[in-house]
Amino acid sequence: MNKNQTEWVFGIHALESVLEQSPENIIHIMVAENSNNPRLKKITTTAQSLGIKLTFESISSINKHCKDRHQGVIAQIKTLKLPDESDLKKDIESFKNPLVLVLDTIEDPRNLGACLRSADAAGVDLVIFPKHKAAGLTATARKTAAGAAETLRIYQVTNIVSALEILKNNGIWVAGTDCEADSKSIYQSDLTGALALVMGNEGKGIRPLVKKHCDFLVHIPMAGTVQSLNISVATGITLFEALRQRTQS
Repeated sequence: MNKNQTEWVFGIHALESVLEQSPENIIHIMVAENSNNPRLKKITTTAQSLGIKLTFESISSINKHCKDRHQGVIAQIKTLKLPDESDLKKDIESFKNPLVLVLDTIEDPRNLGACLRSADAAGVDLVIFPKHKAAGLTATARKTAAGAAETLRIYQVTNIVSALEILKNNGIWVAGTDCEADSKSIYQSDLTGALALVMGNEGKGIRPLVKKHCDFLVHIPMAGTVQSLNISVATGITLFEALRQRTQS
């Protein structure tokens, strides 16, 4: 990826996280003029202390760069290449009993962002998602992630199956979320130890080839008439059951 490429990040949480984690990647911050929001004032003070280019703009000017809910602040940042399979192969040995979240072709950037937010809250060690036919780490995903996109270790891979093989070769069990007959409830499954949880596409679930590379399948038992949950909700429930088991084991 061209190191000179840039992208826009928007929203207070996202900007606070970028300022804290990687201020050197920020090119320019635009803040809504005449704002009395104390968090925006803190962002302004921090940016000025770091010598980051900062301008105060009208809402209409900011809207030209961002049509979404930006909360009065946007920033132009350097687009950085996320680590991939080769990095995963080198890095994975440094994790002891990791909890890994694998997102197989999530299409909605808001769902991706919400999954990342849950992953951070549940203490996930690393997240893996594909480069193609899936949502990327866009400004919308970053805003929805509320800072988690900057704190999590995220790998964007060409081939999910290859990534799963890397995990398995390093002693990590792979659990796919699916409602097939041989799937067990997450409450009756062992989600402790070195584990990767695979969550599938919003409509189609885990792809067949990816499912074949899972060691076992789990599902969330449903007590009502609804037979499925939003992917980000399902991810949160599954991750926090894993967290519960891991903290009690």
